[in-house]
Amino acid sequence: MGESKESLQTLERAQRRVDRAVAELRRRMPVIVRGPDGDWLARAAELLDDRGIERFAEWVGETPKLALTEHRAAILHVRPTGDRAILLPLRRWMDAGMLRQLADPAFDLASPGRGPLDRVMAPAPAAVHGAIKLCKLGRLLPAALVAPIPGDPATLAAKEDLLTVDVRDIEGYEDTTAALLEPVARAHVPLADIENCRIQAFRPTDGGIEHLALLIGDPKPHEPVLVRLHSECFTGDLLGSLKCDCGEQLRGAIRIIQADPKGGILLYLAQEGRGIGLVNKLRAYRLQEQGFDTVDANERLGFDADERLFRPAAEMLKRLGFTAIRLLTNNPEKIEGLARHGITVTDRVAHAFPANSHNEDYLATKRKRSGHYL
Repeated sequence: MGESKESLQTLERAQRRVDRAVAELRRRMPVIVRGPDGDWLARAAELLDDRGIERFAEWVGETPKLALTEHRAAILHVRPTGDRAILLPLRRWMDAGMLRQLADPAFDLASPGRGPLDRVMAPAPAAVHGAIKLCKLGRLLPAALVAPIPGDPATLAAKEDLLTVDVRDIEGYEDTTAALLEPVARAHVPLADIENCRIQAFRPTDGGIEHLALLIGDPKPHEPVLVRLHSECFTGDLLGSLKCDCGEQLRGAIRIIQADPKGGILLYLAQEGRGIGLVNKLRAYRLQEQGFDTVDANERLGFDADERLFRPAAEMLKRLGFTAIRLLTNNPEKIEGLARHGITVTDRVAHAFPANSHNEDYLATKRKRSGHYL
C-alpha cells in the first residue's frame, strides 16, 4: 500500500471514529458532525421519536431542520437548489411520525397531501452532507434531523456523552476501508460446477462483512484473466428470487469461468442492493410493486440509482496479483470504475440471461436507463 506506520494509524483512527458514529445513529442516538463551516448535531430521521426531537431542540436551543438528499426532496416537490443536500425547516405540525414519513417513500401514495414544504435557501453546510453520508453508511434512509450547535460543541459532547466525528473522515471513509482490506483466510472449496476452486476472504477493518474472491481453475497473474464482479444478493443468490437475474448471473459466471482454459476469478462483494443494503432493497421492491422502476425506486428512497463502489474490487485484484483482466459484464460502469482504480480491462465479455415474467421490466430498465449492454 505504501503508507507509513503513522499514516496507517491515522487512517485507522479516522475509520474507528466514523464506525462509532454510525453505530450511535443506528442506536437512535445523535452525533456531532464537525465541518469547516460549523459543527452540527445530527440524528437519523427514520429512527426519530417525539421525545428525541424535544431533547434535540433543547440541546441546540432552536428548532432543528430535516436534511434530505436532492433525490428525495425532488419527490416531495421541494424546489431544487443545485445542492446534493436539501434542508427543510420544521413546522409545528411536523412530529416524529411526519418526519419519518417525509424520509420514507412507503407513505407517499397513502399521504399525498403533505406540505407546504419550504427549503432553506442557503446551501447545506459540509456537516449536513456528512450527516446524510453517515446514514447511508449505516444502511439507513439518507435523511437526518440536524441543527447547528451554539457555543462550544465539546461542552455539549461532554455533558451528554455524544460522539464527535469530522466530516473529512466521513468523506474519506469508503476509500480508507477499501485501502485497508486484509486477506484473512483461504481454503479449497469444491463447487458443484467445478472442484478446482479456492476461496480467499478479505476482511474490511471497519468490522463489516467480508468480501470473497473465488479463484476458479488456475488463473495466472502475468496474463489477463476472466473476472466477474458480483454484488451479493440475498434474495437472488440464496433464495432464488425471480425479481432479478442475480442468481443466474452468479451461477452462470462460475460455469463460464470454469470453461475457460485459463480459469478466472469471481469477486463476491458485500454490496447488497447496489450498495444500499438489504432492508432498503426490500423498501425499493415495495415501491416497484407500486409501479416505479428500479432506478426511480432507489431515487425515491433518497439514494443514487447505484451506490456501489469499485475500489474494493480493484484492491482485491491487486492483492491477488492481477492488474489486467477480461471482464465478464454488461455494465459499462464496472469497466470505468475499475479503470479509475488501476485495473486495465483488456476485453469485455458479454454476460446476459433470458428474462422471466417477473424481471423483464427490471432488465429493460437496466438497458434503457442504466446503459447496460443487454
